[in-house]
Amino acid sequence: MATSLSTPKLSTTLSSPTFHSLYKTKLSNFSLSKPLQYNCVINPRSRASSLCYGRRFAITRAETSFTNGAEPPRQYDFDLFTIGAGSGGVRASRFASNFGASVAVCELPFSTISSDSTGGVGGTCVLRGCVPKKLLVYASKYSHEFEESCGFGWNYEAEPKHDWNTLIANKNAELQRLMGIYKNILKNADVTLIEGRGKVVDPHTVDVDGKLYSAKNILISVGGRPFIPNIPGSEYAIDSDAALDLPTKPNKIAIVGGGYIALEFAGIFNGLTSEVHVFIRQKKVLRGFDEEIRDFVGEQMSLRGIEFHTEESPQAIVKSADGSLSLKTNRGTVEGFSHIMFATGRRPNTKNLGLDTVGVKMARNGAIEVDEYSRTSVPSIWAVGDVTDRINLTPVALMEGGALAKTIFAGEPTKPDYRNVPCAVFSQPPIGIVGLTEEQAINEYGDIDVYTANFRPLKATISGLPDRVFMKLIVCAKSSKVLGLHMCGEDAPEIVQGFAVAVKAGLTKADFDATVGIHPTAAEEFVTMRTPTRKVRSSPSEGKAEHDTKAATGV
Repeated sequence: MATSLSTPKLSTTLSSPTFHSLYKTKLSNFSLSKPLQYNCVINPRSRASSLCYGRRFAITRAETSFTNGAEPPRQYDFDLFTIGAGSGGVRASRFASNFGASVAVCELPFSTISSDSTGGVGGTCVLRGCVPKKLLVYASKYSHEFEESCGFGWNYEAEPKHDWNTLIANKNAELQRLMGIYKNILKNADVTLIEGRGKVVDPHTVDVDGKLYSAKNILISVGGRPFIPNIPGSEYAIDSDAALDLPTKPNKIAIVGGGYIALEFAGIFNGLTSEVHVFIRQKKVLRGFDEEIRDFVGEQMSLRGIEFHTEESPQAIVKSADGSLSLKTNRGTVEGFSHIMFATGRRPNTKNLGLDTVGVKMARNGAIEVDEYSRTSVPSIWAVGDVTDRINLTPVALMEGGALAKTIFAGEPTKPDYRNVPCAVFSQPPIGIVGLTEEQAINEYGDIDVYTANFRPLKATISGLPDRVFMKLIVCAKSSKVLGLHMCGEDAPEIVQGFAVAVKAGLTKADFDATVGIHPTAAEEFVTMRTPTRKVRSSPSEGKAEHDTKAATGV
């Protein structure tokens, strides 16, 4: 016997704004003609069975006759089978198990570089994304800090030297430690971990390297993979996976791309004293970010020695007899690179998962189309994280995974909330943002007040370096609500995380003004801006702006 929870008919549009223009939120283009049924199989061997009759579900007993095409009850190996043990998959699986479901997760064997046969528990963020990247950012910042220290009286008898092999070895040791933590999280939550490649056979069956597992619900959380354009000589290029695990530090590197991944690696290698050239198709970096932030970070990175080649598209890579690489673009050829890295975006990792054969609808780029509850066009199959190409950020995948577990197993149909999602770019200097850009605010609200500050931080007054900080508030002129908050400068991500709570809560400029600042800090500038830099008065465009998912990661 099965019991079910009915939810209201789901709409095919989000009721809240998304992460404006950095990434678009894509919903499915299919329509739902019936209310969704979130089913819980009553299986005496399933830990979820007792929960179905508990206070978590407001349910009624299902009818014993199966008419109108309803399938008869059956027993499954698991209530939820998750393919992919990244951030979203682990969160959904752990929460589902805590709600009483029997859960299994499959994941590929570990490798620092992902492939069709390798992955690892923890996923992109932990193993070849956020965490190892941030460790390399820390390593690269010391060269700038050595420069800063001279003005404060520090002297060095010899020039500090960096050992790349030590950094990579320690980074990889930390990845192993974190992967062990993730495995223990699953174990402690009574989630079964299966090593191997999962493939969907039918709406309730997963094949893992030849062994079949049945499940009432299947979750796809396999993330994305870096993409390198198919140009002559592309086999000589590296992507972000490889860049995090190179055997030697680049002497001279070309980075193709103008999104956040490109800027972060440009800062890393520049800080580690490599010669860095960045090639972008556009006139500015970070398409989709606030225009003043784009201008400011480009200027600051140039002052630190990074050379930008704007409005240049890669056409070919040529390898010389001495092993050096040349990059040919529409404007000419630059020679002498030890490495050429492409940071030209990521694509959903849905190849060879069997989704097309069972009827799961996907976009042209391979992204799985889902509704507002992360359900695919096949009722028993769900998807969260980068594989859905909504907002491709780890904390968002965590939110989606938690919401999905509540929807299916806790009797609480929950939509992920994409309003005012903060994000950071760990460039040097770093960026933190939450809310609308100035351009988006004008388009959606018309009349706005803009407050900006561009100043030399206290540390730079003695270090003598040309470091500056830029901060910006965007305020609705009619309601005084703070619509957007942007910062580029030291500690920007840490500062903006705190202010994101205020923006999410809908606080006004008066609330900011009434807050006492902490002195001396850069952060206090956000609560001491009194006079608008400019006032914009215009009529908002009809409807809300559509936002480009790929803006932050494209070339």
